[in-house]
Amino acid sequence: MELYNVGRWGCGYFGVNDAGNVTVFPKRNGETIDLMEVVGEAKSRNLAFPLVVRFHDLLRDRVETINTSFASAIAEAGYNAAYRGVFPIKVNQLREVVEEILDAGKPWHFGIEAGSKPELLAALSVHTDPESLVICNGYKDTSFIRSALMGRKLGKKVILVVEKLEELAHILDISRQMMIEPFIGLRVRLLSKGAGKWATSGGENAKFGLSTADLVEASDMLHAAGLAHCLKLLHFHVGSQVPDIGTIKRAVREAARFYAKLMQMGHELGYLDVGGGLGVDYDGSRTTFDSSMNYTLDEYARDIVYTVKEVCDSESVAHPVLVSESGRAIVAQHSVLIVETFGAIEKAHHTVLPPKPAPNGEPSPLADILEIRANLCENRRLENFHDAQEIRERAQSMFDLGLLDLRTKAGIETAYWQIATRTVELFEGANPVPEEVREIEIALGDQYLCNFSVFQSLLDHWALGQLFPVMPIHRLDERPDRNATLVDITCDSDGKVAKFIDFQDVKETLPLHRWQEGSPYYIGFFLAGAYQDIMGDLHNLFGRVNEMHIYLDEDEDSGYYVEEILPGSTIGQVLSLTQWDVNELARRMKAQTDAAIKSDRLKPNEAMRLLDEYERSLTLYTYLNFDDQHIVKTR
Repeated sequence: MELYNVGRWGCGYFGVNDAGNVTVFPKRNGETIDLMEVVGEAKSRNLAFPLVVRFHDLLRDRVETINTSFASAIAEAGYNAAYRGVFPIKVNQLREVVEEILDAGKPWHFGIEAGSKPELLAALSVHTDPESLVICNGYKDTSFIRSALMGRKLGKKVILVVEKLEELAHILDISRQMMIEPFIGLRVRLLSKGAGKWATSGGENAKFGLSTADLVEASDMLHAAGLAHCLKLLHFHVGSQVPDIGTIKRAVREAARFYAKLMQMGHELGYLDVGGGLGVDYDGSRTTFDSSMNYTLDEYARDIVYTVKEVCDSESVAHPVLVSESGRAIVAQHSVLIVETFGAIEKAHHTVLPPKPAPNGEPSPLADILEIRANLCENRRLENFHDAQEIRERAQSMFDLGLLDLRTKAGIETAYWQIATRTVELFEGANPVPEEVREIEIALGDQYLCNFSVFQSLLDHWALGQLFPVMPIHRLDERPDRNATLVDITCDSDGKVAKFIDFQDVKETLPLHRWQEGSPYYIGFFLAGAYQDIMGDLHNLFGRVNEMHIYLDEDEDSGYYVEEILPGSTIGQVLSLTQWDVNELARRMKAQTDAAIKSDRLKPNEAMRLLDEYERSLTLYTYLNFDDQHIVKTR
């Protein structure tokens, strides 16, 4: 556990058992699930990898945790209003996830946030609690506004958050037509700016929100329309995955002041929405690093509650109901992506054949580098490596001039990497280790071939450099003996994971066990339940992956049951998304097989078998399937 820092980023949800397998504690109590047992269950159901496993009890625990944290802070501070959180559906739009969150949040009237017309229509259908909120963010057209007001007519607390001043006039006009008073929210553009990879989503140059002058004009518009009482909420957003609690405290203080001043302008505000930003400690360092956070959930809740109370008390206005849109902190931990490795590329694996004597009697560069390899010693370890570097460079120049054959060049390169490997070993335990030796160690890293697409399942890693915890899910009772990067199966050089979490810094390789032919090796990507599912793209037409949804059940021998299986995309399904009609594809192939029969290139039975195979292939999973073939060992 220490090697992969599980005890810190796992937050009590993940561990390792005596068998060396990763375990999941969905409720952070004694009930546990062995991930390798889940792998076995998936195989018994003929589910191919990659596979996403969702733990619904963990999801419910996250909802309970954030609500109880705010409830505790409110009670401790003597705060005179409640907390009404909402789940921003954009973070994970999967129906099963959204329904589970709303069901788990019923005791606290937990609501939902939508930022587009499709999200709003989905939200209205699953929202059944008249006490919980439906927050409508994002730019809005007529149909968006009408849908929101439809919810108002149904008795729902649907709040239309104004992102730009023109929207307010539009909302008031449509509400008059539909004869229903709207619930209005205003999004204020704060001077306080976020930090981390999403810092630009807040601050005075943010994409959304009203300036101070806009707020005053909006207030005047509402008073002029006789609807000042319809302003119910003030909203702000300082950014996603905010690593520093100081950023949040400054933004909350500024927003609370805006709230108080608007109350004093004659509006019956009742809600202050602090937006998103609550972080997830992906690397476990508990720092202000982009992939971490220097605060706890309890500290986050207390700072919001106490800050708002202090400002409102100083302005003599009633405490608002607090709203947050903390989607990442709710769903990140609940799913694990499991991928299967099917090969490893090692640089120093090949055997070097003895050099042939040079025809002119001159020394062979291969013989020279083999002599260095044979005489490596600790007191001249770096000098030996430098000599090997010089021979390799000289050999490359000779090859460029046509003076070196391919077999000799291969031998020199292999010997070079063997010397590099031994050099790193000779520096083990040294302090300090020269920077170039550290670079050699990184360059020596293997490449593990993994059956998945970074672009589909870990888009934030590729696009933003977001770090996720990655580790093997078994064999953890053995010490890893390799260092590697992970490469996916897309035809893209960016399709790899080459940055990994570390307690002190970012690592460029991951400790792994040596890949063994014929022995499956599974790697888990953790805390990837926020955004990755919906934002993944179809690079190379690799589609959505298979999913298993799991619930704890003490009556089951395994301690859990599989509630639902969602099959991943088939080849035909992803082709249809790019305007390829599967029936038309089959028709065109049939025309070609018919032509082959007529020209005697194929016999009718063979042609029909080929056509059947083509049509059957359209129903297959888009990822590689090794169940029915020999895996070739790649070195």
